[in-house]
Amino acid sequence: MKRDVFQALADPTRRAILLLIASQPMTPNALSEHFDSSRQAVSKHLQILVESRLLKQEKLGREIYYHLDPKKIQEVDRWLAQFKKMLEKRFHQLDRVLHQTKNK
Repeated sequence: MKRDVFQALADPTRRAILLLIASQPMTPNALSEHFDSSRQAVSKHLQILVESRLLKQEKLGREIYYHLDPKKIQEVDRWLAQFKKMLEKRFHQLDRVLHQTKNK
């Protein structure tokens, strides 16, 4: 099942999981130590993140490790960059107005 990436990012627990996994691949057990919720609840969040293609699974021995999928993260970053450019342009316009007002 494919899920919408922004639906997956809407949940604060899933965003926290992404931040933890960004530093290193982690197992569900290791991740669940960082949350007050059960391992099953963390596994459900992981499933949604995998279905939205933000995470990939890798089985090593008996453990499943989760790591970021850089392609999907870059896709989200490109989408957000549009807003960053718009905001930067508005801040530059505001700077010019403030500078002109100050020099009058």
